[in-house]
Amino acid sequence: MKKIALEEHCMSPGLEEYWRPTMSLVPEQVFKPIYARLTDFGDLRLGEMDAAGIEKAVLSIAGPGVQIEPDTARATYKAAESNDFLAAEIQRRPKRYEGFAHIALQDPKAAAAELERCVKQLGFKGAMINGQTLGHYLDERRFDPFWAKAEELDAPIYLHPADPVRMYDGYGDYKVLMRATWGWGVETGTHALRMIFGGVFERFPKATLLLGHCGESLPFMLWRFDSRAKALYGVKMSKDVSQFIVDNIAVTISGMYSREPVDCSIAALGRSRVMFSADFPFESIREAGSFMDDVAMDEDLRADVAWRNAAKLLKIKMD
Repeated sequence: MKKIALEEHCMSPGLEEYWRPTMSLVPEQVFKPIYARLTDFGDLRLGEMDAAGIEKAVLSIAGPGVQIEPDTARATYKAAESNDFLAAEIQRRPKRYEGFAHIALQDPKAAAAELERCVKQLGFKGAMINGQTLGHYLDERRFDPFWAKAEELDAPIYLHPADPVRMYDGYGDYKVLMRATWGWGVETGTHALRMIFGGVFERFPKATLLLGHCGESLPFMLWRFDSRAKALYGVKMSKDVSQFIVDNIAVTISGMYSREPVDCSIAALGRSRVMFSADFPFESIREAGSFMDDVAMDEDLRADVAWRNAAKLLKIKMD
């Protein structure tokens, strides 16, 4: 089964300084091969894509990138520089790669302009945002110009996990809980819910948010979100929380190569809202590909998840 993979990471020169601290708990023998794959755009990456049956990868900069840069001008410049670098790499292999823009949200109007440049001039398919930006979350009204532009361009915005403003004290000495094992999912799911309760999709009903890891647990909680928000807190919106999730959020299966969460995501969101990802190089791309090929699933649905949904949502042409 051919595949489009949506959460496939890379690194551009000058952004390593932001990413390296996120790997501080990872042993050096694990870090080195990850970094080698992250910085490769040639035979190493393509060979692994071929082995997994991935025809196209949508590349994105490994976070948090410039979103933690306190100097707004520097962040804006480095984001544009990174996007130019990635666009050049994609142009070398246009049949295999697409891209998500790297955006400096410190200046929301400049971020909107960079998104437009990346989509209209560089051919990118949307943007990837790596969590909060200097303590600011995407539900804040300051980001309305960015959401307005994303809606206008019909450009999906992929919200990728990153560290919260401060770590939850409940993790205590269990550092394994802080990031990819648990903490990033909690942070990203919370961020997405802030957007719903904060009215982002009321103001921009045609905007599309992408979440990895089968929706950061949101598809499993739809009934409870509706029940508790209304019964306990009297929340009133134009639609139920669950309906905003179904209408405005699509998910990928990155890092969730198990039948049960995939089945639940499809049942909760609909077959057109779930897509394949390999999460290269942080997960085994071959395991991801084999799972997509072998998981018990109707073959027409398998094609939807493997590539057709992504091709339609991101307007990707397949040979």
